[in-house]
Amino acid sequence: GDIEKAKDTMRAKGLAKMDSRADRSSTEGRVAAARSDDGAKAAIVELNTETDFTANNDQFKEMVAQVAGEALSSEAGEVTPNAAIQAAIDQVRLTTKENVQFGRGVVVGGGATTVGTYVHFNGKVGAVVELEGEGINDELLADLCMHVTAAAPSPIAIDESGVPADVVDKEREIAKAQAIEQGKPENIAEKIVEGKIRKFFEEYVLLKQPFVKDDKLSVCDILPAGVTIKSFTRMQVGGVG
Repeated sequence: GDIEKAKDTMRAKGLAKMDSRADRSSTEGRVAAARSDDGAKAAIVELNTETDFTANNDQFKEMVAQVAGEALSSEAGEVTPNAAIQAAIDQVRLTTKENVQFGRGVVVGGGATTVGTYVHFNGKVGAVVELEGEGINDELLADLCMHVTAAAPSPIAIDESGVPADVVDKEREIAKAQAIEQGKPENIAEKIVEGKIRKFFEEYVLLKQPFVKDDKLSVCDILPAGVTIKSFTRMQVGGVG
């Protein structure tokens, strides 16, 4: 005779049944971002599901936006799903009968910085960028977020110092092996290696990349004096960045 208890029991059984299907691949999904009213903090999240059909329905879209908003209450760093986030996910799992999962999430800012967000219209890729300094405006934030989202190849570090040493070493090894294979003497091979490393940084370091809206400028060129990029995060459904 207890309707609410009956609902809870049925819900628990439904979720248990869904948990038995957790091995089903969830390679589709959406990205969403949320930003605080003062622009000092932002969250970006990826939620996954089995089919693009579900990823594009209104319930899933609303749930992902809800999760991004809930994540915004977390401290800066990686997002750990709380009870509210899990409840929102479980509701969509029960409705769609698909293996809906929290993919990943990051919160940035929360201090004396300004953050911007952008998610592409298809909901598959987005970015947040965190800036420090004076003279930051919405246009600059939007331009930087769109660049991080659209740049090909995707940036892996803000500046050269942020590129992992093992990545640089591997590029050096490959470049030198190619030069030696072409019969170049050692001194010429070394010059070729340095040139290719400079080119690598221009392609993969954010500040050195040609700006997507005007390739005659680098990203560094569009930053006002005294403004620095403190962090950036790019998320793409099914991708590593």
